[in-house]
Amino acid sequence: MNRVENKPPTKHKIIIPGNLPTMNEMIDASKAHWSVYRDMKEQNTQLVAMIAKRLPEIDRADLIITWYCKDRRKDKDNIAAGQKFILDGLQQSGRMKNDGWKQIGDITHRYEVDKKNPRVEVELLVG
Repeated sequence: MNRVENKPPTKHKIIIPGNLPTMNEMIDASKAHWSVYRDMKEQNTQLVAMIAKRLPEIDRADLIITWYCKDRRKDKDNIAAGQKFILDGLQQSGRMKNDGWKQIGDITHRYEVDKKNPRVEVELLVG
């Protein structure tokens, strides 16, 4: 993202409780029946949208997504597939006009273990 006059970005954060579905879970849902994946996507996108409602309107942002998992059993690429629900939820919340190249800059993924409090923290760096 181009920074104006080396001004540090404004940071906003949302926290999504629990874990979002993994790529394997999405594939399994889509194979079970088309409506199973549709329901999964709708529920998780709405969850993120509801949480994102507290954000201001954002034209463009870099994202740092930290995945706090209960253990290390799932591969990182499998976990990161949940970013689909995050980006769609940001758009559905009305806080971002779209989730395309003009609105989303870089996306950085970080992975941690928190057995007692699995969650996804999304930092939006604006400006």
